[in-house]
Amino acid sequence: MASSNSAKPLDLSAVRAFVLTADLQSFTRAAEALDSTQSAVSLKLRQLETQLGRRLLERTPRHVRLSAEGAAFLDAARNLIGAHEQAVAAFDATRRRLVVGVSHLIVGSELPALLKRMNEHDPNLQIEFRVAGSKDVLEAYEDDTLDAALIVEPPTKRRKGEVLFSEQFAWIAAANWRPRVGESLPIATQGESCAIRNSAVRALDQAGIAWSEVFIGRGAAVVGAAASAGLAIAVIAGRSAPSGTIDIGDELKLPSLPKYEVVLYTALHDQRSRVALRTLASAFKSLAKH
Repeated sequence: MASSNSAKPLDLSAVRAFVLTADLQSFTRAAEALDSTQSAVSLKLRQLETQLGRRLLERTPRHVRLSAEGAAFLDAARNLIGAHEQAVAAFDATRRRLVVGVSHLIVGSELPALLKRMNEHDPNLQIEFRVAGSKDVLEAYEDDTLDAALIVEPPTKRRKGEVLFSEQFAWIAAANWRPRVGESLPIATQGESCAIRNSAVRALDQAGIAWSEVFIGRGAAVVGAAASAGLAIAVIAGRSAPSGTIDIGDELKLPSLPKYEVVLYTALHDQRSRVALRTLASAFKSLAKH
């Protein structure tokens, strides 16, 4: 592809479309985040590739992934969008407070990256995260103490919120961890009030696998730390697994864990809040892919 047009100013909307498509690995999801269409996003990306004289994405019928040149361009593209957002925010120095309740089941080791993404979007946005169980978060939202709620619900539940993505739970252990012969399976969970924990122990009982709950903590990051330390197998979402851990379910022939849906509830309609929540949802979707 020729590169003679690369000196022309880049179309920021096309660069943003590239970053979202790369993060979400999907034209469809990127279009949803941009409130656009798949064909419009695809067209913008082809125009950007033509201008740069580089193929940024490898396209197949089922997958979208970065090319080598796309991977090299991604950080610079992300920085460009972040700088643009900060420049625009400079004209609106009013601090906006957004109170979001988040299920502790989906807050894991990726939280710093999530907060960085939100700050790049709007430096004057004050975000207050209240992390608790999904039931408590939804009750707080219904009591009007939250602007938005991100909770985990079973796929069969009828709801009025927006389904962001599905969350697959797994048996997470340190990469070098192995069970001790003759001992029950040590597990780390978020306690008896956690629906995922209860589904996991029911599955173990039905499979005739002896287990013992050796660690209880609140939050995927805390339970994941127990796995990382080699204390137990953590029952958490695969996305929340800390570095140095693996899904050990297949190796130990453990029963499959349920898939739940992450659902966003909000009644906010002002543009700044909606854009911020769309950015939050896109960030969660992106982090769910990694």
